[in-house]
Amino acid sequence: MNFNYQKICLNLLKDLPERQKEVILRRFGLESGERETLESIGRGFGITRERVRQIESDGFLRLKPKLESLQNVFQHFTEQLKSAGEIKREETLLSRLGGENYQPQIFFLLTLGEPFQRVSETKEFHPFWTINPNSQETAQKVVNSFYQKLEKTSRPITISEYKSLPTTPPEILESFLEVSKIIQRNEAGLFGLKDWPEINPRNIKDKAYLVFKKEVRPLHFRDAAKLIGPDALPQTVHNELIKDKRFVLVGRGTYALKEWGYEEGDVKDVILKILRKVKKPLSKKEILEKVSKQRLVKETTILLNLGNKKYFLKTPEGKYTFQKS
Repeated sequence: MNFNYQKICLNLLKDLPERQKEVILRRFGLESGERETLESIGRGFGITRERVRQIESDGFLRLKPKLESLQNVFQHFTEQLKSAGEIKREETLLSRLGGENYQPQIFFLLTLGEPFQRVSETKEFHPFWTINPNSQETAQKVVNSFYQKLEKTSRPITISEYKSLPTTPPEILESFLEVSKIIQRNEAGLFGLKDWPEINPRNIKDKAYLVFKKEVRPLHFRDAAKLIGPDALPQTVHNELIKDKRFVLVGRGTYALKEWGYEEGDVKDVILKILRKVKKPLSKKEILEKVSKQRLVKETTILLNLGNKKYFLKTPEGKYTFQKS
């Protein structure tokens, strides 16, 4: 619905005494866009913060009879909150209702409306608005349950992967999770713990990890740098990847994620690991196929390593095994 929130607020305040009007305008940033503290306003008037609070309270009492005319506005706010499970993170709610220009006015009207309650920021939750005092308990249960799911999976998940409340619409689950500081959503729409690199990449290594997870294929460090963004220098990316145990160098300047099954080490080490794992000699063709899944190198490079008699032995049947020390 389209409301002229600026006009609504100015009409509410127009009959107030000048000092009450100025206090409320400044407290809610209705003209400047920035809310001021009681102390700041008190310094401007040369009065105490408690006196400013009294002036503000008196102003609210004068405004109360006018609120009946705003029931259509308050009903719109109520419907928005109901669609979100009766709870919405403040930042999101103000943006949804007021856009870029009228968020101070929305905050002011929510403060005046009796159905609406603001819950202040805590260590676990962002500030949010609700029309149901029990909604915080419901949100806490959802966050705790979702947290347990994340600990079990050890990876970011979508709303659809969370089955504990199958009858609850996804938009309401998202609203509950959105107020949490512990669980956050990344740009891909996946939910995870705030300190996971997939959720909040802290450095080049974490950003590179996200790029590899998205591409699901080995990448040259120069290509990875391009995908990370203009601030990622190729040599810096190369230096970071080679030191990070999450990445494996699989070719000249090309990396893959260790979690994809790639083994650390050079070509010789890869051949040794393959032979030790199968516990039997392998043909040249078998070794070439297995090593090619681990390293992006030419066949001649694999054969040169295989010819190293210090590590490998050719059986009378023409197969290869490793030298036992």
